[in-house]
Amino acid sequence: MKKASSVIALFLTAVLILSACQTKKTSENGKITKDPVKKETVTEQKVPKAEEKEKDPEIEAFFDKYVNSKKRPIAVMIDNDNEQARPQAGLDDAYLIYEMVIEGGATRFMAFFKDAATEKIGPVRSSRHYFLDYALENDAIYTHFGWSPRAMTDIPALGVNNINGIIAGDDSIFWRERKFKGDWHSAFTSIEKINSMADKKKYQKETAHANSINYSKEYLDMKTESVANTVSLAYSYHYTTGYTYDTETKLYEKTINGKPHTMQNGKTVKVKNIIVQFITDTSLGDGSARRNINTAGSGKGYYITDGCCKSITWSKDSRTANTIYKDADGNTLSVNPGKTIINIISPSAKITMK
Repeated sequence: MKKASSVIALFLTAVLILSACQTKKTSENGKITKDPVKKETVTEQKVPKAEEKEKDPEIEAFFDKYVNSKKRPIAVMIDNDNEQARPQAGLDDAYLIYEMVIEGGATRFMAFFKDAATEKIGPVRSSRHYFLDYALENDAIYTHFGWSPRAMTDIPALGVNNINGIIAGDDSIFWRERKFKGDWHSAFTSIEKINSMADKKKYQKETAHANSINYSKEYLDMKTESVANTVSLAYSYHYTTGYTYDTETKLYEKTINGKPHTMQNGKTVKVKNIIVQFITDTSLGDGSARRNINTAGSGKGYYITDGCCKSITWSKDSRTANTIYKDADGNTLSVNPGKTIINIISPSAKITMK
């Protein structure tokens, strides 16, 4: 009996040893593990969100008022024939200004206003046909006092919503401030009066038209560009427009023939951005001294801001299409948020920057 018990005990011991080895083997082979594996508790690590950039209130205000706003802009032709046209009123309130040559080597401005309440604008002068192209490009209500024969035919042909001071009814929104008998540099208006006439004419007051300028959502880094603290653009032998950069305000102060371009209210015209766009002007060929500027096409120019300058290109598919500005690498040009002036000038003009 004792012998049988010993045999049974020996057998059980062998089974236990064999079982233990099998457990180790299968565990090492990674197939079956008889011992339960303890699950580790994994604590989820929360990755902190990247800190959002603080929004610049000045940039936000500019975008709300001039870029995101669906209010339709108002464009006004402003006299700059000679010293009798100055000082002007209202240019300092415009968010966008075009300056182009007219007959006699003088220039004329087309100033754009949006969501403004400017009480005095002028002297308001007559239309020239090539200004219409940029009024259409910005889908503006176009205000002028008279017109050239070509502009007279183009305004209805192109469907321009206009207000004309020499037309009965339209003339009610203008007043005269003559300095001498026969003074034609004397017609003025206001945003309130223009809006009232636009309502009478049932012009659309909102727009879905895309901005012609690609404004950046932050101020650009221009440190690698060429220096342009002073800019001089000679439109003709007797008329030079210029700009001087103020490092404190980070704006350019406009000059005419070397003198500050000061308004009737004593303020000087100041802008954040200057675009110089080269287009050759030619004789209109109608027997008058009037000029022609073919705005559709392509060419070169400069973008100037923050005391710096970079070369750009421009293209415009038709008179009504937006102008596309690109940098030297072929990318759409980004422009600093702020007031902009576009100087359309002959490529043969004398231009200096330093």
